Amino acid sequence: MTIQWRYTTHDNLGVLSVAGHLGGAAVDRFTGAIGWVMARGTGPVVLDLTDLRGWSAGGQLAIAQAARLLAVQGRPLELAAIPADGSIVPDGTHPPVPVHHDLPAALTAHQVSEEQRQWRTTDWPDQANPAQQSRK
Repeated sequence: MTIQWRYTTHDNLGVLSVAGHLGGAAVDRFTGAIGWVMARGTGPVVLDLTDLRGWSAGGQLAIAQAARLLAVQGRPLELAAIPADGSIVPDGTHPPVPVHHDLPAALTAHQVSEEQRQWRTTDWPDQANPAQQSRK
């Protein structure tokens, strides 16, 4: 099983939402999503894990690697709504990764305005919602 992702830009903030299970089979897709994020937007990146059903040790390592890659661009990574089965275990090789209780708390912490633009994978869970204004 792989993951689905959605990237939304706000004023000087990006939100990468991930759905599914971030295990070994999904790490390459997650890394590709991080590449997408790095090529678009500015400022901090909130990794929204609200729809993530779980993650493996490899998935957690992929998140730590993403924090390192984004830090090179001066873009801190923050987490929102981590799965109940664990959290990122700091190993001293990645920058600090702040954790927010949920996505609304993260957006409030950054005083975010309305979204500006959105991209997502084809099978994103809420794609049937016609109220969503998004671009693939």
